[in-house]
Amino acid sequence: MNVSKQNIDALNAIVKIEITAADYQEKVEKVLTNYRQKANIPGFRKGHVPMSFVKKQYGKSAMIEEVNKLLQENLNQFLIDEKLDILGNPLPKEPDQFSWDDADFSFEFELGLAPKFDIDLKPKKAITQYVVKADDKMVAQELQSMQERYGKLKMLAVADEHSNLTGTFVNQEKEIEKKVTFKVSKISGESNLKLVLGAKVGTIISFNTKGLFTDNHDLMHLLGVSHDEAHDLAIDVNFTIEEITQTELAELNQEFFDKIFGEGQVTSEKEFKAKLAEDIEKQFEQQTNQQLLNAVTESLIEHTKFDLPAEFLIKWIAVSGEKPMTLEEAKIEYDKSEKGLRYQLIESKLIKDNNLGVNLEEVKAFAKVFIKMQMAQYGQTNPEEKQLEAIADRILSNKDEAKRLSEQLMQQKLLDFFKAQVNLKAKELSFDEFVKEVYK
Repeated sequence: MNVSKQNIDALNAIVKIEITAADYQEKVEKVLTNYRQKANIPGFRKGHVPMSFVKKQYGKSAMIEEVNKLLQENLNQFLIDEKLDILGNPLPKEPDQFSWDDADFSFEFELGLAPKFDIDLKPKKAITQYVVKADDKMVAQELQSMQERYGKLKMLAVADEHSNLTGTFVNQEKEIEKKVTFKVSKISGESNLKLVLGAKVGTIISFNTKGLFTDNHDLMHLLGVSHDEAHDLAIDVNFTIEEITQTELAELNQEFFDKIFGEGQVTSEKEFKAKLAEDIEKQFEQQTNQQLLNAVTESLIEHTKFDLPAEFLIKWIAVSGEKPMTLEEAKIEYDKSEKGLRYQLIESKLIKDNNLGVNLEEVKAFAKVFIKMQMAQYGQTNPEEKQLEAIADRILSNKDEAKRLSEQLMQQKLLDFFKAQVNLKAKELSFDEFVKEVYK
């Protein structure tokens, strides 16, 4: 057997595999002998089928199977031995003349080779790293929300602008019958407010849903309709008031501070607001980190120049899916996926060159962090290591979960790497400004 490679150019090559009868004959004989001993063929006793009959009936199919096995094994081993970094899979070339009646065979495979390139992590134009800061308005809103959450409800006889209303919305045509609680302050429009202010338990109020609430999305939750319906909904609904309450805000005292942040962690209103602002800003880190990853990805693709074996990849896409495609269809798919493929190559090189890969122990430690966070939400703030280990092992025994955690850890490693290595410029702004600037 002979395996050789011919380079067409820097991105394309041909692997040629030549197989002679001596390479497969012994294997074929063994297969046929084994079949002869086990086969149940009418007219012959088991194990006494003439070999000539076996060869005539099954010799070619056994030979084809063994040649294909040799072909695949030697092609794969050649790629490993030569350390070839290929894209897609080898594609068999159609031979000019070929017959399974021959004794010796020659096969050729097209290869698409991964390009060689350098990565510039510090382009001239720095990438913006957004830092969302919690402004006074946001802190005040969150503080009030917490005070309401830990406050006390008192019953009211009549509704005012500070009330909470509990009742049932009804519209028979739309089959709406939903019991809800909402703040009077969510109602929009003077005419709607006039219907509510001064109302008592048992009052039935007729509303039109168009412009009923300051945020149309409230209709989704309060009426149980879809997102699309909520934006254009203009129907009449009856609302029966069943309960009127008002929340007495929790006092800003040490007991309240301890409930929120733990005993003795905060001792004054100033410290509380500062800690609250810090926690709010942490909640935005996921969004700003994702935006940074997106921006760095776009920059790397833009500034890392290399060619791809496009013609080969189009042919490979055409034959590699569940359903074969025409070359025209495959070209469309290639154009859609080219940008992603470029980043995959860039990312793989970054991971390899900077030793950013993840191992099982790192994934397990990463999983334990998530487990501890989830347990803390249910009051288990100090779980035993043995317990964490058992839960982590159970989670990682699920291949999908293990893959998801590995990918999350890899993204975190890349993010940390980019923050340390890429040319960044920090920009502080409020969340509203961040949304306006990034998502427009």
